[in-house]
Amino acid sequence: MRWLALYLRSRRAPLALAVTLTGSAAMWTLWSVFSDSREVAVEMVVLTVLLLVTALTATLGGPDDALEGTAALPWRPRRAAHVLAAFLVVAGLPLVTLATGARFGPAWLVLRDAAGLIGLTALGAATIGVARAWFAPLGWTLAATLFPQSEPVIARVLTWQTQPRVSTAATVTAGLLAVGGLIVYAVAGPARRAPAEAAQQ
Repeated sequence: MRWLALYLRSRRAPLALAVTLTGSAAMWTLWSVFSDSREVAVEMVVLTVLLLVTALTATLGGPDDALEGTAALPWRPRRAAHVLAAFLVVAGLPLVTLATGARFGPAWLVLRDAAGLIGLTALGAATIGVARAWFAPLGWTLAATLFPQSEPVIARVLTWQTQPRVSTAATVTAGLLAVGGLIVYAVAGPARRAPAEAAQQ
């Protein structure tokens, strides 16, 4: 348990969890106060999931790049468990609201988007670094919520976050991002930072 506590502190997990809880509460409060509908709009659900994913991105890297690459610790299962735990947090907070007056759902949308965006973020952390890992989820999700849905398969892939449940293309895209990100991050770990960037930490 001591190792787990040290690990979570080194990854700034307590702060990230506080931000996710605060963000979830803020989004829930905004909808409860300003809307008469119990069902939260799809766009707001998607943006809330994005907010939670972004808040947890910093936890995908630690302060010591050399330690991340050492063989002294079994990093692969730890990294995989970290990504899965992040998914549970991102999916769990909106799903809790299904029993309240402002429902962030449906459940399948939250689960699909949480899995896909967490995978995309993990993939970014392993390839372009933790500091920039949130770029792709942010840009992709904003584009998906701003542009209207259309029929071609490529359009359903590009806007997978806002597609309906029956969209196989959206489900497959989210699944590939989730599995790909989990595997790549677990095996490779976070990309090493440039010396100047590491010195700023």
